[in-house]
Amino acid sequence: MTNFHIILLSVLQGITEFLPVSSSGHLILFSKFTDFPDQGLALDVAVHVGSILAVMIYFSSDLWNMLKGLLKTYFIPSFKNPGAKTFWLIVIGTIPIVIVGLFLKHHGMEELRSSKLIGWTILLYGLLLFVADHFGMTIRKIDHLTPLDAFLIGCAQCLALIPGTSRSGITVTMARFLSMERREAAKFSMLLSIPAIIAAATLVAYEMWQGGNLAQVIQTIDGITYSFIASIIAIYVVMWWLKKATFLPFVIYRVALGGILLLDAYGYLSLTR
Repeated sequence: MTNFHIILLSVLQGITEFLPVSSSGHLILFSKFTDFPDQGLALDVAVHVGSILAVMIYFSSDLWNMLKGLLKTYFIPSFKNPGAKTFWLIVIGTIPIVIVGLFLKHHGMEELRSSKLIGWTILLYGLLLFVADHFGMTIRKIDHLTPLDAFLIGCAQCLALIPGTSRSGITVTMARFLSMERREAAKFSMLLSIPAIIAAATLVAYEMWQGGNLAQVIQTIDGITYSFIASIIAIYVVMWWLKKATFLPFVIYRVALGGILLLDAYGYLSLTR
């Protein structure tokens, strides 16, 4: 894999990770509709790590407040301290994807990378986002979430293991159904991504280390770097956009892209190489 290929994938990941359009779906489609080979799950996870580092820097003050809250409550589960509450909500929201992710890890995930499936998930979950964003109330912040709310958002996050669903898209969709404000929904979605992707990256990195593939390790480090740069820019743009606008442009994009992919998958177009 060339450095140019890694840069393209990393920038694509950085741009799409925090937009509700499915970064994993775009990474898979990139290889299917170009002459570049499939980058595989290892680089997929690596470029996601770059995105997570960007989240941790952007929300560093929130992470610091969580740490202070945990210290004040002696790491005992508490929902009275705001910082500690946010931390434990993220823990609760992470439990479902850890369980489902481990299950899929042992039963295979490669069959989930077909363009037909991605087309359907991009289209249908895009429409679901429209329903949630258009009809959902806009009254709640992260401080208003309950453990049950966090668990429901975490269950929704499990659907993102299917490429094309969009982790940010499906968690924001559930949050909007729960009446969260758009920026707050996006913020909680980004914070919730940290433990899930770190866990996945740790597992893949361990397997790569065991395999002794030094070249692949270097490629993933490059992917993390380029993805981080693109991601930090994307986060600022998304949070700025949601100050005054809705998710409608992303819905339109998903419906259009999903429709094109399905027309191609069912033989009405000829786009794949």
